[in-house]
Amino acid sequence: MYELKITSQFAAAHQLRDFHGKCERLHGHNWKIDVHVKGEKLGKDGMLIDFSLIKKATERALDELDHNFLNELEYFKTVNPSSENIARYIYKSLEKKINNEKIRVGRVTAWESDTACATYLGP
Repeated sequence: MYELKITSQFAAAHQLRDFHGKCERLHGHNWKIDVHVKGEKLGKDGMLIDFSLIKKATERALDELDHNFLNELEYFKTVNPSSENIARYIYKSLEKKINNEKIRVGRVTAWESDTACATYLGP
């Protein structure tokens, strides 16, 4: 099994619902996003997938979030915009863009700070 990883980032604001503490107030983060893609076999070129394809798909997914108030986006009107749910949202978006018979998204990690992150693992 091979696994590739790219790292990207986006900035956005959010408020956590049903949370008692500072994070229930409007605040923002510069999220760092790690995307892991995995597969069993390399192509004739010796690669699983070109990194640029993973980066482009991730950029498109993050463009939907970047410099937005997440609570106002359709998905997050009913789903709390926690780091856990942000990681899942990005994973599900990339799954549609990347997964095929050869490769699939393995996990997405959303870092809300240098010391705190949440990871969504695929099946």
